[in-house]
Amino acid sequence: MVSNGGGGGGGGVQAAMKADDEVGSGLQLTCFSQLSDHHDDVSLHFHILRLHKQIYAWIGCNSAKFGHLYAAAPTPPSNTVGVTSLIGGASDNIGSGIARRLVLKTGLNVVLACNIPKNSPILEANAEKILVQKLISLGYTKPKI
Repeated sequence: MVSNGGGGGGGGVQAAMKADDEVGSGLQLTCFSQLSDHHDDVSLHFHILRLHKQIYAWIGCNSAKFGHLYAAAPTPPSNTVGVTSLIGGASDNIGSGIARRLVLKTGLNVVLACNIPKNSPILEANAEKILVQKLISLGYTKPKI
């Protein structure tokens, strides 16, 4: 089913397309684009693939470039998160921080591809905020205790 849906987050023009595909294994795909709240000339593109106990997300900035790829997972018994770079980047790059925080918010394993430019902390924070708002609206975050 493909329908026009909200982009998650306020501000900017929301050119949003949401495609929710339920397949036999229970995976769900959501895709949308939105102008950055703080940079009117920057389009942010998002793909979220919900798998069993895992989320794959891609954040694109003004292009369909794949970017660096990170994997993050909770490390029991403590409430810490392990993050590793799978393709390009390093553990201190933009995508690794977003992946770490997504694990804390969702409790799920996260694989994140991200091509946000370096030295763009406001754009990074905005992209993460939009992504988290969408994850909340999809019900992918842990309930607050």
